[in-house]
Amino acid sequence: MLITSEWVTILDETDLLSSMILSSEQAQKLREAYHNVYNDQVLVQKIASFTRMKEQYEDVQRFGKYHPDYNKIMKEIRKQKRELDLDERVANLKVAENDYQDLLDEISLIVGKSVSESVKVPVSNPFFATGSSCGSGCGSGGSCSCSA
Repeated sequence: MLITSEWVTILDETDLLSSMILSSEQAQKLREAYHNVYNDQVLVQKIASFTRMKEQYEDVQRFGKYHPDYNKIMKEIRKQKRELDLDERVANLKVAENDYQDLLDEISLIVGKSVSESVKVPVSNPFFATGSSCGSGCGSGGSCSCSA
């Protein structure tokens, strides 16, 4: 592949776009929210405990109610999940992640549509899944009403 002036221009534009994304308000809020969550050692330990409990939960799911610790693990995972969900810092992180993902989805749609109107761009937010793009992807067996 030969590098032409057109390729250099494209690479410069992508560098500019990535720096704009990284300096966006959504990216800044995500960094702040991440910092607030992961700089609190007590909260980090709660998250690690929840992650270990999720592994036990997955083991219980394989056997269902016949697992000897079914009731104990089911109650504990709900308790830990609720405790994390009610923490304001975790909630702020989730909101910041969703806002950042929406920004990336919107940019993906703009780039995709600049190539062709028929380009299908998978997005996580159904709000952006209009026109010819499929929010669930075209691997859904045609349930997205596309021509797959």
